[in-house]
Amino acid sequence: MQEMFEKLPEKFYVTNVQVATIWTNPQAARAEDQDGITNPTDILKWVNSLTYEQGLALCNENLVQSQTLYGEPVIVLGEEEGWAHVIAPFQPSKKDARGYPGYIPIRQLTPVTKEAWLQDRYSVVITDDARLEAPEKETNMPLSYLTILPYSGESHTHVYVQTPAGRQQIVKEKTVTVAKETGLTPGSGTDIVNAGLPFIGLAYFWGGMSSFGYDCSGLAYAVHKANGYWIARDAGDQAAAGKEVSIDAIEPGDLLFFAYQEGKGDIHHVGIYKGDGEMLHSPQTGKGIEITPLKATKYEKELCAARRYWR
Repeated sequence: MQEMFEKLPEKFYVTNVQVATIWTNPQAARAEDQDGITNPTDILKWVNSLTYEQGLALCNENLVQSQTLYGEPVIVLGEEEGWAHVIAPFQPSKKDARGYPGYIPIRQLTPVTKEAWLQDRYSVVITDDARLEAPEKETNMPLSYLTILPYSGESHTHVYVQTPAGRQQIVKEKTVTVAKETGLTPGSGTDIVNAGLPFIGLAYFWGGMSSFGYDCSGLAYAVHKANGYWIARDAGDQAAAGKEVSIDAIEPGDLLFFAYQEGKGDIHHVGIYKGDGEMLHSPQTGKGIEITPLKATKYEKELCAARRYWR
């Protein structure tokens, strides 16, 4: 984790809403996406309000690229009509060597300096029901699982965190505090699987990188991040790194990749091997995260590669 923070430039921006969506271009957001591009956002309302067709269009019409969580750094390359052209440096991608590219409304970002934002310790949200509290303002905001904020002390019941809006607090049991040098403790393959199990049933969301909705590679990214491994954002990039594992030697926690043309075409999906011939995955728009068998399914025919990132 330290290496990722140290690579940041002296001045950068941080996400100042629950979840900021990275759009393909400033024209991509539609009227029905208003709750996702405001400040504050209401991500749950947005996700739940979209019809199947509207949700599918996020993918089919290439509207959305990815998302960043509250407090997540981004590098702003330029601005145009209220939109920031950004790079998300914590999300490796072949699209740009610096991180994942796209556009975020500038109102969803706050400028900071490396000196002011970087700390020796960070608090990481480890549940899907944590809330960021500002007692003096009598406000609170739902946070995504794996939101990371600079640690600023604690009481018996809460941790205090640095945010784009000043010092606020989170119930202590909803977080774990880690040192910048070490980050989250590296987990096993089984730990990677277990990190995803609480989200069974959560609706698929194209471009989703939060516990308000994951896409297939977003879920793979999240369960690895939860166990101290920072991997690429997209399935194709995830399949190009890690340790190659033969299909007959896969173990729980390994990533399984699926390609069109019965495994001979382009990679289009990734799942996490659970063991016993099953995988955990976020399948597609209209469905929720699930455990599914591989045998005698389309996935058995399309399985083309496996990679291991855990040690």
